[in-house]
Order: sequence, then C-alpha cells, then structure tokens
Amino acid sequence: MELFTLLVLVLDSTLRLSVPLILAAMAGLFSERSGIIDIGLEGKMLGAAFAAATVATFTASPWAGLAAGIGASMLLALVHGYACITHRGNQVVSGLALNILVSGVTAVLGIAWFAQGGRTPQLPGEARFLPLEWPGAAWLREVPGLGTVYSELLSGHNLMVYLAFLAVPTVAWVLYRTRFGLRLRAAGENPQSVETAGISVIALRYRALLCTGVACGLAGAYLSLAQSASFINDMTAGKGYIALAALIFGKWRPVPALLACLLFGFLDAVAIRLQGVDLPGIGEVPVQFVQALPYVLTVVLLAGFIGRAIPPKALGVPYVKER
Repeated sequence: MELFTLLVLVLDSTLRLSVPLILAAMAGLFSERSGIIDIGLEGKMLGAAFAAATVATFTASPWAGLAAGIGASMLLALVHGYACITHRGNQVVSGLALNILVSGVTAVLGIAWFAQGGRTPQLPGEARFLPLEWPGAAWLREVPGLGTVYSELLSGHNLMVYLAFLAVPTVAWVLYRTRFGLRLRAAGENPQSVETAGISVIALRYRALLCTGVACGLAGAYLSLAQSASFINDMTAGKGYIALAALIFGKWRPVPALLACLLFGFLDAVAIRLQGVDLPGIGEVPVQFVQALPYVLTVVLLAGFIGRAIPPKALGVPYVKER
C-alpha cells in the first residue's frame, strides 16, 4: 500500500507539473498549424507570469492577474506576428529574440519595481488560485485505494489544472470541427488555396497567434498564481521549449501532444522524488543529475522514439500574396 500511495503522489505531481506544458503545447498548436514557427512560447509564458504576479500583487485578485497575464502574452504574440507575418522575418530568430527580450525586461522591471532581486513579493492566499476540494474528499482520504485516488489524485487541484485538461478537447474541437480550424489547418498546408477561396491568410495567422497568446497567458499565470506564489527570474526554466518538443513528439495533434506533456511531467515528478534518495547499489543520486534528467530524456525520446514527424507543409515559410 505504501508503494501505491507513492505512485498516486507521483501521478498527482505529474498532473500539476504538466499543466504549463499542456497549455503551452496547445498554444503552439494554433501557431504552427497556421504555418508560423513559435520558438517564443517560452518568452510569452515568462511575460505572462510576470504580468500576472505584478497585477495580483497590487490588486490582490487572481482574476485580475490572469487577465493581465493573458493580455501581456497576446501583446507579445502580436509582436512576433508583426515581425514574421507583416514583415516576413525569420520566424526562429524572432522567437528567440522575444525570449531573450522578455527574460531581460522582466528581470529589470522586477528589480526596479520591487527591489527583491527581480522577483515579486509573496502573494497572499486571496491573490492566488487555491486548491479545490471535491465533495467527500476529506473523509474518503482514509479509505485505502479508491479513496486515496479520489482525495489525492482527482481532488485538491486548483481551477487552472482542470482548465488545462479541458483545453485539450476544446482545442481539438476548434481545429477539427469548426470552419476556423479548417481554414487554420489549410493555411499551414497550402496558403495559396486559402487565399484563392477569398480568405486572408495574413488575418488568419494573426488570429492564430492571438489564440496562442491566450493559451500562453494561461500557462504563465498558472506558474506565478497557482503553482507558485510569486514571480521568480526565468521561472519558466525551459518549459516553453519542452512544450514545443512535446508538440513535435505528438506530431502536431492535440491528444498525442497531451500524452507527451504528461510523459515529460511524469519525468519531472520522478526527478523531484529522486532527490536525496539512496538507490540500491547506486547510492544518493547527485542533485545536478536529477535536475537535468527531464531535459536529457526529452532529447533521448525525441531522437530515438518519435519516428518521422511531418510538420505542416507551409510551416516557417513566409506568405507572399500573389498579385
């Protein structure tokens, strides 16, 4: 039973650690399906985390912080679109520049406004998204097996965790069951045919980036308002890149991308559990190795197990309207 409880706790951590990856992967799905490479997921998440924590600090409202995070992320998405869509710039360079810019700006503004080494003040409980306890979770906690699963794995997460998992079927429905989704996918495969049908590819790609901004805003706000209680310098810690890797691992489809995010979240949860643990025949695993484990396994999995991933045909190709 102790092993079962440990497994439930690891899975519980997996769900929470996977949330920013899932939201960022769904964000990247919109932009990349429309034909825009978005390396800048990391920067949009970081900017959203800073904006959310800053506004929540002054308003003591998590909803105001969430709105600010989404707004900041959408603004950064428009900057990426202006460089890549309007001026047909290199999409990879634009995304990397956005990441570097946001990393520096958040640090400078954090130091200037709060004088705490770049971090924001600790948020009180009313300014955060707190865990929600399902009915009956308290007394079911003592019941072995099913009670443990209900009280620890299903109950006790904050609202944004449930929202992230609801986002996956929502994104799948938008992409595969709506006119907007059909046009979006067509813009990533054959933009000339979309333009021939009288639909603006440029406007469509901007709308896709705005959707990307909303999802990245949710991911960033989760980091500073739900998973943590403040903003910390570079708190995304490569999650945007891992989400992009999960998107490629899932071959640009929502459900496989979700499974890839859960896998990376599980690796991260296991790595946390391994810190300070003596393994038989090995001894205590070095902290540095444990911290690097999720990133190493990400590279190994992508290199050896993904198979052939075929991206949208027009991905990364600037669109020039034919006259």
